[in-house]
Amino acid sequence: MSNEGLFGIEEEYFLADAVTRGIGRKVSAAFIEAAQRAFPEEVQREMLQSQIEVATPICRTMDEARRSLTRLRTGLAGLALEHDMLLLACGTHPSAAWSRQRATEAARYDTLMRDLQMLGSRNQLCGLHVHVEVADADERIRLMARIMPFLPVILALSTSSPFWQGRRTGLMGYRLAAYGELPRTGLPDLFADPADYRAYLDTMVATGAIKDGSYLWWAIRPSDKLPTLELRIADSCTRLDDTLAIVALYRCLVRHLLRHPGLNADLTPASRAIACENLWRAQRYGIHGGLIDEPSRSMRSVPDLVGDLVSRLADDARALGCEAELSLCNDVVTNGTSADVQLAVFEEARGRSGGQNAGLAAVVDWIASETRLDRTGWARQGGAA
Repeated sequence: MSNEGLFGIEEEYFLADAVTRGIGRKVSAAFIEAAQRAFPEEVQREMLQSQIEVATPICRTMDEARRSLTRLRTGLAGLALEHDMLLLACGTHPSAAWSRQRATEAARYDTLMRDLQMLGSRNQLCGLHVHVEVADADERIRLMARIMPFLPVILALSTSSPFWQGRRTGLMGYRLAAYGELPRTGLPDLFADPADYRAYLDTMVATGAIKDGSYLWWAIRPSDKLPTLELRIADSCTRLDDTLAIVALYRCLVRHLLRHPGLNADLTPASRAIACENLWRAQRYGIHGGLIDEPSRSMRSVPDLVGDLVSRLADDARALGCEAELSLCNDVVTNGTSADVQLAVFEEARGRSGGQNAGLAAVVDWIASETRLDRTGWARQGGAA
């Protein structure tokens, strides 16, 4: 395991109007220029103009990751405020209408929008992506399958998308449901072996169905350009500690599976189907529902599963120096996910003012204050978090 533990993080954010809290059709060019000047290697545009993505440098420690994301979040949020916008880390914007969105002008996005049509405009979603280095290319492909049963737990911990188009969805993580409209999403298929996966990818590229492996938008995939296995299942996490908890959990899982090559090495189509069912349960209930535990053929609560995982991965966390961040997973199940807080803020503000719009505006304000790491801002507004 050369360069064990090297990783990188990508976070996607919404850009909202600071006055209306909604999303405009076009983001200020002056803001984009300022952001790219401030963070020339770390900021890039997303498919829709109302979104932006950051990528950390390659990290060796969680302290490096925390410092990088703190600098990016506070710096971009400050620039956004200077241009009368709010930076929001969440899976879906609470009130924005997808029909008003405009694509970013770039050759890749022009091609995507022509291909996806209305689905491209509906892709008003933000995720958290984590790259962990796995030097052996064949091992990356095998791990893509072996880690599948753990993905619903990661999704449950990250849920930050209970609203869509100004409505409560009844789901804690609606983002993945909307993302599922796109082709080549969800869980990857169970390929027989690395050669089977490569035959699939080569055929897709040779026929012109896709340009390259970056057009495979699965919940987890081998990176097309980097020697990494890329996690893509998680909602964009509102709280930085939640991001770091998920990063630590994923890093530890990758190391654990590499150290135990027999673990989940015999998954069947039934195993994948159970993982799909658990993904639905994680979307619907977040940390409050049960997930199917295939080995015991029982339904287990997310807090129990998280507690067991944190204990099982203790040696890996020590080796990677992320014990404190892994323990934050227990804090999430104790204190709630972003979706839990969003719903509580919404109900309190709506009850206080008697209006749906006021409730949604309060949710946006809470997300904005947490994204820019300014917890005092929400307290000054009289909200509860």
